Amino acid sequence: MEQQTGQQRRELFESAASRLFEDVAAAGGVPVDDPVLSRDRAATDLLIELGLLSLEGTRYVVVDPHSAQAAIVAPLGQQGAQMIAESSRWAQAFSSLSQAYRRSPSTVDGPITRLRGDQIDRFLADVVPSAQTELLTAQPQTGHSLAAQKAAGNRDVAALQRGVSMRTIYQHAARRSRGARAYVDRVTGAGGEVRTLDEFFNRLIVVDREVAIIPAGDDLDVALAIRDVDMVAYLVDIFERFWNRGRPFSSSEAGVVKGIADEQRAMAIRMLKEGHSDATCAKRLGVSPRTYAGYVAELKEAYDAQTRYQLGYRMGQQEARDSRRKRS
Repeated sequence: MEQQTGQQRRELFESAASRLFEDVAAAGGVPVDDPVLSRDRAATDLLIELGLLSLEGTRYVVVDPHSAQAAIVAPLGQQGAQMIAESSRWAQAFSSLSQAYRRSPSTVDGPITRLRGDQIDRFLADVVPSAQTELLTAQPQTGHSLAAQKAAGNRDVAALQRGVSMRTIYQHAARRSRGARAYVDRVTGAGGEVRTLDEFFNRLIVVDREVAIIPAGDDLDVALAIRDVDMVAYLVDIFERFWNRGRPFSSSEAGVVKGIADEQRAMAIRMLKEGHSDATCAKRLGVSPRTYAGYVAELKEAYDAQTRYQLGYRMGQQEARDSRRKRS
């Protein structure tokens, strides 16, 4: 294996090794003594060396090509202009294997892969640029750095320029974020669509309706990459429901602006009535604790209340009057 050049290894990877990967993926793994592994020993050894075949007990199973691609493609790209074409060929070969991996009935991680810390960014940096038709994103919080938002803008504009359609949902509070407005200007200028919603939702990214990335509970340093077709379809349905209720980010019509203000006020009142902590209320509204404190102060003034207790009591009185008025 050491005697082969990079080009020879890639040619072996594109031919016999790729066919072997697809066969093992289709079978959901094979025993170590399966004849398919001895059919072309060089191909088998190459897949093992690249980390695309993993020994699980007495069986070899396929590994997500995304986890091995960076170790091959990135160094090739760094060797200079003469290696760019070679790097592209490797990337194309890995892309074809990814389709076989997604069709496999049994993989190392199954239909859900747990990503931690830097793995999340690396996974997104690989899977988002590979989108062919559609990107759906729901971004509930806008506390990202300007550098991170600029990098996301570069990535998403490149996808739009390739012909990929893109829809993004923010919370209404994003309209006051300078970084979010700059990002929206860029992606909408390239053909993307952005809407905002009053209520809280979890982060969601869906690529080509084949892969969905969601947070693992409240820990933002852990994410789940989901490939199960039915689960991805369910998440897309949730996105579509939110999208239909959202308001266009770029709209500045008086009616839309007033509607957004009314929705945020109504949600703040509902959160107060439900007795949530200020930190929880601020998070669900997508604003800082200081901004949320300003909302509460405005409500106190509107209801002529000096304390939270008075505010709750008078909101309850108003709700009772409104209820009697509806019945009469």
